Amino acid sequence: MAKTTSSKPAKKAKKKPGDSRKRLTPAKEERGPVGDEVLLGIEDPSLAPLAARVRDAGGTPIGAYREPFAGKPLLVAILPLRSVEPTPFQRDLSPTHTKRLAKKIEETGVFLDPLIVVQGSDGEFWTPNGRHRHQAAKLLGLRAVTALVSPDEDLAFRILALNTEKAHNLKDKSLEVIRMARELAERKPRAREADYEAQFEEPALLTLGIVYHGNGRFAGSPYFSFLRKVDRFATSTLAKSLRDREGYAARLVEIDERVKEIVAELKKRGFRSPYLRNYVVARINPVRFHRAKKGDATPPMAMGAALTRMAASARSFDVASVREQDLALVAAMSSE
Repeated sequence: MAKTTSSKPAKKAKKKPGDSRKRLTPAKEERGPVGDEVLLGIEDPSLAPLAARVRDAGGTPIGAYREPFAGKPLLVAILPLRSVEPTPFQRDLSPTHTKRLAKKIEETGVFLDPLIVVQGSDGEFWTPNGRHRHQAAKLLGLRAVTALVSPDEDLAFRILALNTEKAHNLKDKSLEVIRMARELAERKPRAREADYEAQFEEPALLTLGIVYHGNGRFAGSPYFSFLRKVDRFATSTLAKSLRDREGYAARLVEIDERVKEIVAELKKRGFRSPYLRNYVVARINPVRFHRAKKGDATPPMAMGAALTRMAASARSFDVASVREQDLALVAAMSSE
């Protein structure tokens, strides 16, 4: 009888640090201009009016090119610092970050990064991505800055999506989104809210943005998961949807006032957990057990109905029913 040899299973190669990077598969088709295709003259018809506007502002156009992704024209210019302002819907300035940035630029000895600039609604120049560099330039006493100037005015509303390196907190993001929505509602009265899903990212940010605008100290995080389940982009115009959201925001504030009362009562009973608010909001959340199916865009409940049920649950909340082990569970889930 022939002897059979048992084959040992091959050893799996040990995963090396950085192996995950190999999973980034390049696109099959290359795109964008190369070589001389990127060259543009300053007086190219696509940029000539913009170059004239730069000169009117006291600036100097110094070059032009087609950007390497979609080949869109961009103007390189030196602009007087006084001629550029941040868009009115960006997140609030951080003085600490601005001072640190100005110090690092001074230590480096050169202002390298250009500002991204577009033409604003009244013809002025806006920087939608570079507010801290703009303010750092002021601190350093610069008279002018280098700018990449785009003739695409709507870029001001799309470019904020590129701010992925440093995540905004919920308040900053919500305020940024609601300011953007209000600006668009004025500029484009017939535009629908749903047309700007990519710019706004989450409908809940619009509702929370209204609340934060009225009260910068509002604690919105406990309500975010609830809103994400019931809030949807409206098909109505921005002007109308924002009026509706004003009503939703006012109701959310009323609910939060009752939540504060409940938290105060729990503290009187000796509860000292930092997760009291999270616990109470979770208890009154009418869709807390809903698990959305993948690809399901239908909310489990209409926004107005969900707020009505949440308010009713807040009014009837039984403080005596709260147990220490319930709070411990919320604390464990929050830490995860």
